[in-house]
Amino acid sequence: MAGILIIAHAPFATALRDCISHIYGGLPARIGVIDVSPDCDPVQQVAFANSEIERLKEENGALVLTDMFGATPANIAGRLASLPDVRVLCGVNLPMLVRAVCYRATPLDTLVDKALAGATKGVHAIGPATPAPVAPTAESGDCLPALPPDAACGGACLPALPADADLTQKADSAGL
Repeated sequence: MAGILIIAHAPFATALRDCISHIYGGLPARIGVIDVSPDCDPVQQVAFANSEIERLKEENGALVLTDMFGATPANIAGRLASLPDVRVLCGVNLPMLVRAVCYRATPLDTLVDKALAGATKGVHAIGPATPAPVAPTAESGDCLPALPPDAACGGACLPALPADADLTQKADSAGL
């Protein structure tokens, strides 16, 4: 499984990690964060990012997700792009991260494609003229755990996954 490192403006990286922990009922292994503060030393952050990649990297590599191209976190992340079996994506959002977690057992280039697709498919306009999305069903094969029982999911929610669950099931039918 590929390790995932999120490098973003503080506290965004930690917030994304906390969202994944909330969604999956626990934090999947090999997900790290670096929150870049306004007063950070970029040289020290690059050194720390390199050590985090070595800690998180798995047999199929590591994926680095960062928030905004051209900003300090992306510049730090960009220094990792030349490492073997490391890919860097800018513009991280929660659908991208969920998709990355779901497909982290795939080859690294496939993981990149799936994460990018999740990022773009997760962006929608919501308004009176926009049809409501259909909730995934248990038969859809998606890898998202269920919403809490009190959430409005029309009875089509999936059971929650344990923290050590295999999260590599397909998420395509969930629109991610």
